[in-house]
Amino acid sequence: MRVVLAGASGFVGRHVWRELTDTGARVTTVGRRVPPWSDRHECLDLTGPDGAGLVALLTGDGSPVVLVNCAGATGSDLPALAEANVALPAALVAAAARVATPVRLVHLGSAAEYGPVEPGHASAEGDPARPVGGYGLSKLAGTHVVGSARAFGLDAVVLRLTNPVGAGAPASSLPGRLAAELRRARGGPGPVRIGAVDAVRDFVDVRDVARAVVAAARVPALDVPVLNIGSGRATVVKELVDALVEVSGYRGEIRHDGDGSTRSASVPWQRADITAAAKVLGWQPRSELRTMLTSLWRDPA
Repeated sequence: MRVVLAGASGFVGRHVWRELTDTGARVTTVGRRVPPWSDRHECLDLTGPDGAGLVALLTGDGSPVVLVNCAGATGSDLPALAEANVALPAALVAAAARVATPVRLVHLGSAAEYGPVEPGHASAEGDPARPVGGYGLSKLAGTHVVGSARAFGLDAVVLRLTNPVGAGAPASSLPGRLAAELRRARGGPGPVRIGAVDAVRDFVDVRDVARAVVAAARVPALDVPVLNIGSGRATVVKELVDALVEVSGYRGEIRHDGDGSTRSASVPWQRADITAAAKVLGWQPRSELRTMLTSLWRDPA
């Protein structure tokens, strides 16, 4: 299988690259930065003037290709969110549309696109999308871009991820931030400071996400535009905090007076319905919470 992978230098992209190569795919990474683990890379400005370069790469030897987009931005910088989460998928769609040979696009979306739901509800792909904040809105816009291209014949799917956890989780995520705090406190003065821990989230192992991407790349037919990829379990954030503290061996003080996520207050409950992914991809998550947290603690980078 020939794969062109955008965003391989990121947290999720790194694991997707590894899973693809381990399963025998011929992967070419693309982007402005060269991932140190990639042995085949094309330096392209994907939202700039390099559209023809991407078209040539996708055309390649004329064989079918899978275009996987793991690139994206989080945070509150609206121009950066718009470029990474809307303009980039639009550029990938435009390039794929110019290629005569078959291209399948696998684009990573976010469960943040759903926005607030009733506690106890498992969000399904057909539910209304009511995101809050720039991140969720920009990710939903990217999903609409891919969905519109699909309506005009592009073979494409959006994998709507919950909260990936595992080795290399960034400090912008709650697990990554907590792991960094625990390492700091173990090597110096405590206490560990975190925010509120009463929100409920669906945490999924990033390696399970990578397996879902491979499944989406390989399945013969994709007859749905969006698939949820998560654990399907609702976890109170305090449970994750307690488990990671135990894995780390930290025995010091923990204070809940640190900066928390503004989204936790706006979206206090999250759980994904992953029935469709099991049916369409034959995929199920494998890892339990402690397994993914152990991986995070052992490999911070």
